[in-house]
Amino acid sequence: MNIAVTSLDTAAGSSVDADPGADDLNRALGLVRRIAVDPAGRATLEYEAGRHMCHSGGVVQGGFISGWLDSAMAHAVIALTGFEMTPMSLELKVSFFAPARPGPVFAEGWVEKSGRSTCFTEAKLMDAKGTLLAKASSTIRLIPRAKVEADARAAG
Repeated sequence: MNIAVTSLDTAAGSSVDADPGADDLNRALGLVRRIAVDPAGRATLEYEAGRHMCHSGGVVQGGFISGWLDSAMAHAVIALTGFEMTPMSLELKVSFFAPARPGPVFAEGWVEKSGRSTCFTEAKLMDAKGTLLAKASSTIRLIPRAKVEADARAAG
């Protein structure tokens, strides 16, 4: 699969993840690496779809696919806002085109339109052969990162 790399952010646990729990989430989702995180509002992530993510017939369960697409869109928003805003999904729509099987998959997300408090994003998921597996669109609320972190500390 040919992917244009605009910047390299090599693996889970890098500066994109300020929250220590993010490493656990990335591990659960099977994040292998961040191929590209572009300040123009694009991100490409590689995941390893494992057998433990599959239901009958060796097909990856749709929740993992949705999570991969949602994460790629969130990374695109974070890249665009320079870590000043935390993306919170208001709505997520996923269309499935082909079954995802165990092995590498690539989620590419981008910001279609951004305002002061809302972003509209899209993403696609492809396998290593370039087969389009799924697409997503999301409406995302932008919350100042400092507020989200303060609220998290207050919640304990």
